[in-house]
Amino acid sequence: MSVTQKDVALGKRIKKARRKAGFTQEKLAEKVNISTTHLGLVETGKRRVSLKTLQKIASALGVMAKDLIPY
Repeated sequence: MSVTQKDVALGKRIKKARRKAGFTQEKLAEKVNISTTHLGLVETGKRRVSLKTLQKIASALGVMAKDLIPY
């Protein structure tokens, strides 16, 4: 499964929301119970994120998952 431009766009939205919330990658990864490496790969669009993990990320950031998904 190859990574698409939508994966990259999703990662950028997650990163922007994380910074707006004042979280480091380490802090957000800890809250979501994933590795910092995994979160970094998601934010750069190099790894796809599952819906379950996306929901956890959104919840930790105080946003709705649908607001992170690029249409």
